[in-house]
Amino acid sequence: MSSRRLAMSVAAAVVALPLVLAGPAAQAEEALPPFYVAPATLPASNGDVIRSEPLGFLLDPADLSSAAYTSKRVLYRSTNRTGKPIAVSGSVLVPKAPWIGPGKRPVIGYAVGTQGIGDTCAPSRQLSEGFEYESIFMAGLLLRGYAIAMTDYEGLGTAGMHTYMDRESQGHAVLDMVRAAQRLPGSGLDVTHPVGLYGYSQGGAGSASAVELAPTYAPELRVRGAVAGAVPADLRALPGAIDGSIFSEFTWFAIAGLTASYGVDMMPYLNDAGRAMYDEISDDCVFDLFNTAFTTSSDYTSDGADLAELITREPFRTMIDDQAIGRRKPSAPVLVTHSVLDDVVPYRVGEQLAKDWCRRGAKVRLSTNVSPGHVGGMLNNATEVYSFFEARFAGLAALSSCWRL
Repeated sequence: MSSRRLAMSVAAAVVALPLVLAGPAAQAEEALPPFYVAPATLPASNGDVIRSEPLGFLLDPADLSSAAYTSKRVLYRSTNRTGKPIAVSGSVLVPKAPWIGPGKRPVIGYAVGTQGIGDTCAPSRQLSEGFEYESIFMAGLLLRGYAIAMTDYEGLGTAGMHTYMDRESQGHAVLDMVRAAQRLPGSGLDVTHPVGLYGYSQGGAGSASAVELAPTYAPELRVRGAVAGAVPADLRALPGAIDGSIFSEFTWFAIAGLTASYGVDMMPYLNDAGRAMYDEISDDCVFDLFNTAFTTSSDYTSDGADLAELITREPFRTMIDDQAIGRRKPSAPVLVTHSVLDDVVPYRVGEQLAKDWCRRGAKVRLSTNVSPGHVGGMLNNATEVYSFFEARFAGLAALSSCWRL
């Protein structure tokens, strides 16, 4: 085995290993590390890099991965839902081996799935510390020579609440992360490099939102395609699907993120148990789901209404409606994947998203599978991404399911 191939294999193992490790226990929220603290004045343009530093890996003390990848943690400028400039953190990983495919090396705007809402859950920290569960999927993309620009999203790692499931904020963060990767000194990337967008679950929403917003928010990016798996395109469907399940906390993550984004005080809507729960989850990562698993939302509200009922009332109704995906035409072909056995995001939501995009003239392929549950669908989604992106970056015509939807 050549030294380069050995380095690539070792580095891939380092990136992939965390999937099989148990997640960290819940931790009390700590003061932000200095890297994640925004300066008083932000740069002029969205996507501008504020600062960067080498991204080391706890599971790679000998730094073998540096022979295969350039890995940087970055802080960059983006904008929140209201258009206010904010600092967002993320990671850029670029293979050192020369790109041998057609054209220039593609960069994947990688939107991670649910990490939690505590600052310690930030993907740029979890990746470095060995607990980023999506690292195995990133490793597969890196081995194909793609660069990865992975955002932490608004408020995940940086100051303020993570605006979990805020459509515009997540889409902006994904697109500006790609811009930051292209402007990062030494990355070898620039605005002429083709772009792919990828995500599953929360990441599916981030990718889907980004491909809708790209024509107006980042028209200079050469987006060639997007993969959006198990997209929670209609948040109204989630409480009924997961209330009282192991995934109950996901709905509270969304309420916490959206009320923070919209400046809504949630306290009057909660009883004493709800206020205690709400305070506790503010530091939770995805591995802490058992803290509220199998609880019912009506046990936490001041009037006994469950979240399915609560979100039909104002101000929640407007907040939830604003997050709908499928009302804007994507800027590039999209692969939508969804399992009919998904136990978090009902299959009908993904199917409807594909139909909505088709009606707007987009080129969409809906790939239906029968993988067990939401987590199983993630594995299926990952197997389809490679051929889809290879075809997009090679300039081949995209297949469409619109004729049968």
